[in-house]
Amino acid sequence: MILADKKILLGVTGSIAAYKAILILRQLTSAGADVTVIMTASAKRFVTPLTFKVLSKKEVYSDLFGQEDGLPHLSLLEGCGLILIAPATANFINKMASGIADDLLSSLLLSARVPVIVAPAMDGDMWKNPIVQKSISILRETGVTIIEPESGLLASGKEGEGRLAREDRIFEEVCHQFNIIKRDLSGEVIIVTAGPTREPVDPVRFLSNRSSGKMGYAIAIAARDRGARVILISGITNLPKPEKVEFISAPTTHEMREAVLRHLPEASMLIMAAAVADYRPKRPNIKKLKKSGSSLSIEMEETEDILEEIGKKNTKKILVGFAAETDAVINNAVLKLRKKNLDLIVANDITLEGGGFESDTNIATIIDRDERVQELPLMYKKDLAQIILERVMALKERDVTNT
Repeated sequence: MILADKKILLGVTGSIAAYKAILILRQLTSAGADVTVIMTASAKRFVTPLTFKVLSKKEVYSDLFGQEDGLPHLSLLEGCGLILIAPATANFINKMASGIADDLLSSLLLSARVPVIVAPAMDGDMWKNPIVQKSISILRETGVTIIEPESGLLASGKEGEGRLAREDRIFEEVCHQFNIIKRDLSGEVIIVTAGPTREPVDPVRFLSNRSSGKMGYAIAIAARDRGARVILISGITNLPKPEKVEFISAPTTHEMREAVLRHLPEASMLIMAAAVADYRPKRPNIKKLKKSGSSLSIEMEETEDILEEIGKKNTKKILVGFAAETDAVINNAVLKLRKKNLDLIVANDITLEGGGFESDTNIATIIDRDERVQELPLMYKKDLAQIILERVMALKERDVTNT
């Protein structure tokens, strides 16, 4: 009963996905939440208020003026800890972004001073409409949490992005807003690599890259909080060492490879978020190189490809890679996924604002071993870490089911 004593207002708008709000309600109440449902007039055309009333064991609200309480848009907020709108239609999202308050649910939101989660559901073309996307951006800027819709078969019969997010994703976000974290990784041992590797040119200089290590550290912290034993193998970064994580410093590619292979037998998953150097000087100078007044050539050699080496061994462990690209992002990521025999790859276009190195945010595309593509919007790396772990656990559960 991890949501015991948590009061939630569940807003349901007029989408074909309104029936899924029944499943969301059941999951919330099963976890102990006190849920009151507020329906728009359009929502009642898809699901009857009686259904929600029976399941919530509470009165269902929809009319701004027809209740005994003359100010339901204020009284319903008393003691409320969170508002969840699922599903949220394009119409309602645009109303929210514009500050329109023409029914109970929209009026209530203008008065709310609690976290708001919005889970959109609509046709793919509607979701991609510039006006809807602008409204989504406005809501994010005001602090509203958006749970991105998923891709799949839509009510129109077309394939596309617009399906209401899975109930477990929505439940996870609700728990996250209440600072309640699932412990679904208990018993797992996860190796996470992070940061850049440095390849020495001489005792003073080295070749490296712009990786900050923030993505790998965010994954390590998220996995730790969800109950995993985490082994963080890191290049040199300016980040503080996470508490309650086994930390191993691995400045060079060779040292990182040695550390990964040493701990791999005890791990169930390897998430390779480190930006490992592709080349290193073949013969590093033992003394500092001095200016000579002429050009300098350094002979390079390829470094070990840690993930490809492990992938070829077919270790029966879940392997996750990353691909930082500047062009043909998805094609390059798929080629890397195949070549290294990965279960999941997280790709990003480092030329996009907010999606490159040294940032707290990322714009990622996740591709699984079946080459299904999930494009994600700009988000904080800590939030992306949770999505990656959700995808990893879904793969693990599928593997268990198929054995």
